[in-house]
Amino acid sequence: MTVSEATRARVRAAAGERCGYCRVPARHVYAQMQIDHILPQSKGGRDDESNLWLSCPRCNGFKRDQTQGLDPVTGRRLRLFNPRRQVWERHFRMNDDGTIIGRTARGRATIEALHMNYTPSVMIRRNLLRAGWQPSP
Repeated sequence: MTVSEATRARVRAAAGERCGYCRVPARHVYAQMQIDHILPQSKGGRDDESNLWLSCPRCNGFKRDQTQGLDPVTGRRLRLFNPRRQVWERHFRMNDDGTIIGRTARGRATIEALHMNYTPSVMIRRNLLRAGWQPSP
C-alpha cells in the first residue's frame, strides 16, 4: 500500500478518528487503527482517497478482501456497508449494551461478515458507552 502520510491524515480526520464499521474511537483501541481499502486491492481497489477509510484492526481483519456478506434474515448476498459513501445510522444502530443492530439488509450482512458483535468487542463498546467515551446510541 502506497498511501501517503498526508492522505492517511485526511482519511483519519474525515472518519472522525473512529472505525467506519464498529465506530470504536481510535483513542480506545490498543492496536493502531488501519487504513481500509473499501474495495480491496485484490479486487481492483486503488490507493486513492475515495477508496480509503479508517478501520479498527478487528473489523479490518475480518473484512480482509470481502466485498459482500450474507444477510442472515433474507439469505441474500449483498455488498458490504461503505463508510465513505453511506450513513452509518441508516444501516446500523447501537444498543445501550454495546451490540450493533442492522437496520437494513446491508447492515445485517456487514455485521455478520465483520463479526461486529463478537463478545469482546461488545464488552468494549458497552464499557465505552458507560464511561461516556463513545457517543450514546
